Amino acid sequence: MAMRLLAVSDDGSFVQERFAKDSLPPYAILSHRWSIHEDDEVTFKEITEGIYNKKKPGYKKLQFCSERAKADGLYYFWVDTCCINQSDQNELSIAIYSMFQWYRKAIKCYAYLADVVKESALSESEWFSRGWTLQELLAPEKVEFYTRDGVLLGNKSSLEQQIAQITEIPIEALRGRLLSRFTPEEIFSCVKRRHTKKAEDKAYCLLGVFNVSMLLDYGEGEKMAFSRLYREIETRIPDMDGLLQNLPYAADAPFNAVKWQHEPTCLPDTRVDLKQTIRDWIERSDERTIFWLDGQAGTGKSTIARTIAYNCFQQGRLGASFFFSKGGGDIGNASKFFTTIASQLSEESQYLKRCIYDSMKENKSIVTQSYANQWRQLILGPLSKLDRGCRPFSFVFVIDAMDECESDTDIRLILQLLVEAQSLKNVHLRVFLTSRPDTPIKRSFDQMSEDRHRHIILHNISTLVINHDIYLFLEHNLRIIRQELSLGADWPGEKVLGQLVDKSSGLFIWAATACRFIGEGEEFAKDRLDKILKGTGVEGAPEKHLDQIYLTVLQSSIPNSFSPPEKVQLYTRQRRILGSIAILLSPLSATSLAKVISISKTQITQTLERLEAILDVPKDVTGFLRLHHPSFRDFLLNKVRCRDFWVDEKEAHQILATGCIGLMSQILKMDICEMHAPGSQASQVESSRLQKYLLPEVQYACLYWVQHLQRSGSQAYDGEEVHRFLQAHLLHWLEALGWMGRTSEGIQAILSLEAHVIAGTSPYLCAFVYDAKRFALYNRSIIERAPLQLYCSALVFAPEKSIVRTTFEKCIPPWIQIKPRVQAHWSAMLQTLEGHTDWVRSVAFSPDGKQVVSGSDDGTVRLWDAATGAALQTLEGHTDRVRSVAFSPDGKQVVSGSGDRTVRLWDAATGAALQTLEGHTSRVCSVAFSPDGKLLPNLLISNYWVVEGNRNILWLPPDYRAITIDILKRNIAFGQISGRVFCLGLGSVR
Repeated sequence: MAMRLLAVSDDGSFVQERFAKDSLPPYAILSHRWSIHEDDEVTFKEITEGIYNKKKPGYKKLQFCSERAKADGLYYFWVDTCCINQSDQNELSIAIYSMFQWYRKAIKCYAYLADVVKESALSESEWFSRGWTLQELLAPEKVEFYTRDGVLLGNKSSLEQQIAQITEIPIEALRGRLLSRFTPEEIFSCVKRRHTKKAEDKAYCLLGVFNVSMLLDYGEGEKMAFSRLYREIETRIPDMDGLLQNLPYAADAPFNAVKWQHEPTCLPDTRVDLKQTIRDWIERSDERTIFWLDGQAGTGKSTIARTIAYNCFQQGRLGASFFFSKGGGDIGNASKFFTTIASQLSEESQYLKRCIYDSMKENKSIVTQSYANQWRQLILGPLSKLDRGCRPFSFVFVIDAMDECESDTDIRLILQLLVEAQSLKNVHLRVFLTSRPDTPIKRSFDQMSEDRHRHIILHNISTLVINHDIYLFLEHNLRIIRQELSLGADWPGEKVLGQLVDKSSGLFIWAATACRFIGEGEEFAKDRLDKILKGTGVEGAPEKHLDQIYLTVLQSSIPNSFSPPEKVQLYTRQRRILGSIAILLSPLSATSLAKVISISKTQITQTLERLEAILDVPKDVTGFLRLHHPSFRDFLLNKVRCRDFWVDEKEAHQILATGCIGLMSQILKMDICEMHAPGSQASQVESSRLQKYLLPEVQYACLYWVQHLQRSGSQAYDGEEVHRFLQAHLLHWLEALGWMGRTSEGIQAILSLEAHVIAGTSPYLCAFVYDAKRFALYNRSIIERAPLQLYCSALVFAPEKSIVRTTFEKCIPPWIQIKPRVQAHWSAMLQTLEGHTDWVRSVAFSPDGKQVVSGSDDGTVRLWDAATGAALQTLEGHTDRVRSVAFSPDGKQVVSGSGDRTVRLWDAATGAALQTLEGHTSRVCSVAFSPDGKLLPNLLISNYWVVEGNRNILWLPPDYRAITIDILKRNIAFGQISGRVFCLGLGSVR
């Protein structure tokens, strides 16, 4: 949890600042007894509003703490009365869990004994008899004791004998011995004689001491609180943080990630009405869980999202944030969306952390399961448990640039799942989301009822309001440039500012690009401003003005001092670099990109230095390159808009495809991570080792070369580059993907390549790719677990005439001296889908053949990707074996029948349980849909009757009763002990 600290401003007033837990500055902390009358304390509200009574007794304590901190060289300090919002139950609960760590991390703790005037009265101080001061005594390394008048009595070390005698706390504990070395009973005994205002606080004040979490339930009584605490202590798991670290995490996703550290928030006095509207929606009991802010490119959506996230973070309301970015790797798709949200959420509440941990422990494969399962088990489920508490909690999720997520299907699914948050009652969850008004998102919201979301169109806000805000933005940034470059006090002047506002056409990205371009001109800043002003007039669509500012930047990037042939060469290189950055499928550093596209480090550095108005170029050469705004990508790839600087997207993809293949051919080899053991497990390879042997550019090439090839539109032919690469490095490539944990992506790449290659023009390559597909699918599980088995088990047991086997047979290690006899060709079995823990009773393909559904005696229904074998969903709810499954004709729903006598209807995309049909008196053996998508009445056998729905329709004589039956739609097959089999076909019964 973030922590608020106090500081003294220049005018002598107290101000609050909020810090993330991993960026806390050095601080002091106050330990004291609250006044009997709480009104005597300086409160959180008074500090935030800057209005407090200096005559209050509590003010004296604040002044004492600030003066002591200053004397000890500490700028920040913490006092509980005014650093915790006591009226926010969520914040209060989290603070109680965090308090022990806050005291432990303090440089110094000042114990202010308001009832002590001299050392002889130390033992009589009520400070030693209060419950909450126990952790304040034990947690900090340094505790100093002061009288009411601020006279130092001594410290925890010099007074340890007296303190031990007064409190009966073992001296070892006072000296900092780990509290985990003491039994719970020993620590309980330390608090028994202490007093708290609320009985339950005797137990709650020990939560931090034991590092456990549980819901606070004032009213349960002291006995029940201690009982629950003891149970939590008994069941606490020391590896909680370790397991949670296994959640796949997109490091660039949070609003305050390093990637976004130079991005602005809204300036004061801008977006005033909009921010207030959003604030009201967050704070009030509006039933609409989702707020969709939609706007055209460059209208400032991300800046608003950062501002909302920052404000919520400062208020302790931010549950999680995820800022999508096209081509941004983990933040360019949804693969780590839900696990990243869950990871951030776990840091906001110890209780939620425990719930998420429990979910991961119960379902060890959750991080590889469907998005629906991850949402429900890692986020919605834990929040639902918090929802049962007696106090309300408030969280805000901020999701920016949803349209930058690469998969429209994933976008629709995420929105469908987020709506489920409306089921939470006591947890006040808000989802603030921004995007362009792209069709998939718009269609999803159009299908969503209006009582589920709030919608504001950013570019429809009054022009006067937008122009006012852009004026303030330009004024602020140009003032900074004026000061840095020592320009005249009247530069640029109100008239020029007005002209710039007109040219911006309501686009903040235009204003931001103009300011960067002017500022980077340094001594030529005035000339650059003139260039902008001499561009297009104020007429025309906003896009026209944005194009002009981008053209101005590009035209200025090549100095006139170069000759025409040199300029042509520089422009060609610039297009090569910019085009690659614009279409990258995952971000790369300048160093890595240079290696992929075969440009020297010097050349790429010189080119990038001239383009910082449109590119974010990190000072650190290992930092990722990115466009300042996605609108530049749209501009660069549009021939009409970009004109002479246009980048042919297909040509850019061809450059990257060729570069990736060339790089992999140079680097990849057998046992690239130098494990030297054929059974080495991928899960045991440390990330540092992986980064050492598989550099970022090599990992990029392994993951994306096929996609770039496809998007280039160029064909692959027998004996050429792609064919030669596969013949030399197929196994090396699959091995690298295995170490990276990306085998499924590799299989998908092979499937894509198979669809790309034309058999008629490239028969040998086509045959090789087909065989590679069979080889990879058959060995997927072992590649994922132990990649070096590619050269052992995978080759040894491949069919004798497999092209992959014959091509790489020389790679089989010599210690395999006698090879088993194997079949000549691949069998009909494409792959084995593993995951069920008991017999599989029923399977079915979706109508489009892309998915498989299976029902098992383990009580689950599973959905699979038919092409790659990847597990998509696990549908849980049945309490007995699942005997029959089927897809609806449109593939959107799945139906299952079970021995628990129920039929369940599921959403195939989200895994949501749509309906449970009850009433059967026996197990359900068969389920089916009619051609129009309606569920057919179920046929089953119960007590010698054929039953349709809930009606007995046909009695079976003794001679026709079976020991086994199978039902397919309206047909029943009977198998008898004699070996006789007979069939019965039934139409509809009226």
